[in-house]
Amino acid sequence: MNGRPDRRPDRHPGSQGAQVPALSRRTLLGAAALTAAASGTAHAAVGSSSGKGTSGKETSGAGTSAQRRAHSFLAAAMDAYPDHGDIRLTQSYTDQAGLFSTAFTYDNALAILAHLSARTEAGRRRAVALGDALLYAQAHDPVYDDGRLRQAYNVGPYVFFDGVAQPDGFVRADGTANVGTQFGFTGTAVGDMAWAGIALAALARRTGKRRFLDAAVRIGTWIEVNASTQQPLGGYKFGVDGANAKLPFSSTEHNTDLVGLFGQLALLTGDRVWRQRRARARAFVEKMWEPAGTSSKASEGFFYTGTNDGVTVNKSPIPEDTQTWTHLALNSRRYSGSLDWAATELAVLDRADRTNSTVPAGQSYEGVTFSSASLVADEDAPIAEFQPRPDRNGVWFEGTAHLALAFRDRAGHGDEARAHRLIASIERAQELLGAGQTVGSRALPGRAGVVSATSPLDTGFGFGYYPYRHTGATAWYLLAAARSNPLRA
Repeated sequence: MNGRPDRRPDRHPGSQGAQVPALSRRTLLGAAALTAAASGTAHAAVGSSSGKGTSGKETSGAGTSAQRRAHSFLAAAMDAYPDHGDIRLTQSYTDQAGLFSTAFTYDNALAILAHLSARTEAGRRRAVALGDALLYAQAHDPVYDDGRLRQAYNVGPYVFFDGVAQPDGFVRADGTANVGTQFGFTGTAVGDMAWAGIALAALARRTGKRRFLDAAVRIGTWIEVNASTQQPLGGYKFGVDGANAKLPFSSTEHNTDLVGLFGQLALLTGDRVWRQRRARARAFVEKMWEPAGTSSKASEGFFYTGTNDGVTVNKSPIPEDTQTWTHLALNSRRYSGSLDWAATELAVLDRADRTNSTVPAGQSYEGVTFSSASLVADEDAPIAEFQPRPDRNGVWFEGTAHLALAFRDRAGHGDEARAHRLIASIERAQELLGAGQTVGSRALPGRAGVVSATSPLDTGFGFGYYPYRHTGATAWYLLAAARSNPLRA
């Protein structure tokens, strides 16, 4: 492990160097990616841009046409299973990703924040509904009653690859939350919990409803009890796996998330204990800083990914999100050069002539990739068994969006222009990539939703991203477009 978060669609704790099951979610995603590339799903989209979801109801869209279409995708992904109750979460990826009705907790936290960023009544209603679904998951876990949320849930019926039917929506027939057991999404990661807490804190501020603040405090308390550590590097560990065993590594990204969550809980509750916990998480993050001029990697400073053992800093690979989220959470000029490091060292331009690119001829997309390892991925080997070979120039749109937001937040010379170029690339991808994809077997509104990557992309952490429309990437685009920083209240 490299201190990375367990909230990726094909990631599980310990997957670095661990034996992969014969039927793994990485295998499933890879097979689906090959099908998508063969069927031309990356070609220009055709369809309506009316801003209505698949149910025909008004969505929470606001702002430009591109933003309204992004909101219509979030609405369609949330409304994909109308026969399975009003308590629901948003499906994370389109059906073509091979994850069926999986709804990642992290993606749903982002969807809440994106709905709120629209500042419309329709957006507020959707955000409240998703927040109440997270509260339901807290209160109706099939095993635990300690405030935890799982990595992911099922939100609609499907027949698994082994022929076994999964008949329920988010609420199972026995009333419990439908945990994503088929793919092993049963663990509880600190990052997932932190983002859920951040979203619930935002709901508490917007609505004034005490239930959302109580749930966010319960999340913060779970993290303190289960993840705090007195190891030399300090901070908070990763969380627990599906068997409730504590995981030994610590992530810079997770601790950055906690700077955001604990800071917001301190403001909302007035309890100084949250400031103390925020300081502990921040101290860990600052220990991951590599100042400019002390490394041969770049002239700008940057943050490392974390630690396996609480003693030694992992120095490779270097991920993008530890550069952008640290700025959004810390708001410190001392560390703001990390944005320039990411924009320079992880910059990519994907087009059809790049090796293994699935971008159609005549199109090109700029942005950033996932990590330093993505740039040197083996182009002659699949990311994992049965997966497509990676494109070193594949653009990761989730990261591209939060880099754009961070530039807008920093507001230095030239930052707005840089953000505008990145957002324009994302909006062009929404127009042209991912056509013909579905959610819950239902057609999506035309040109709605941002794909997670332009081409198959090797993260360097044992999993990949592919050109499927994605709730998380779409939500981050909307936050960047709205200049809404979720990591600072």
